[in-house]
Amino acid sequence: MKDEATFERDLAVLVPDPMFAGVVRALLGRPQSLSIRPILADIYLHPHHDPGCLRGSDRFLRPFCMTRAHALVLFDRSGCGQQNWPVTDLESKVRGALSRSGWDDRAEAIVVDPELEVWAWSDSPQVDQCLGWTGRQPALRGWLVREGLWNEGEAKPEDPKRALQRALDAVQGGALPAVLMQLAKSVGLARCTDRAFGRFRDILRRWFPAS
Repeated sequence: MKDEATFERDLAVLVPDPMFAGVVRALLGRPQSLSIRPILADIYLHPHHDPGCLRGSDRFLRPFCMTRAHALVLFDRSGCGQQNWPVTDLESKVRGALSRSGWDDRAEAIVVDPELEVWAWSDSPQVDQCLGWTGRQPALRGWLVREGLWNEGEAKPEDPKRALQRALDAVQGGALPAVLMQLAKSVGLARCTDRAFGRFRDILRRWFPAS
């Protein structure tokens, strides 16, 4: 393996859509919050979205394996075409294909279950603020339970995208991408308990530890 200092860039990231790209870009712009060193990363969109990331990430990223130190593929389980597979099996499939295509052990895959919007649902007060819900009654989570959008006692809503959009519409309307970007820039990252986000943070810390 080449010395990592000899690569042109630190990281190539492959994602399924512009919203995913924006969230990842915002997160990578917060190296101190992620407890990593600042890195040089390129973010690419697969033209076939989630199924393309699952089935074609090795072909897409092969041209970069000699110029990027690491590669990371992220996509939603919902919409990938293999929702019946366990998340860990989906990740292993992509990781194995990347390894065989020249990345060896320098690449990882992260599947968000069910979809990216689940990352928005931390217990940070910034979630209420970004949705315009601060100070409203009933409180956001109580309202979502009442509306049948969140099962009481569960850590996350069953349909995180629908819950986010309904909460946004109830207050002010607006577009989900803008809210997700705002959350990615402002929410305390230690408070997100989602498995995929935890893997995202841990992989970056392993590859790019803070000096």
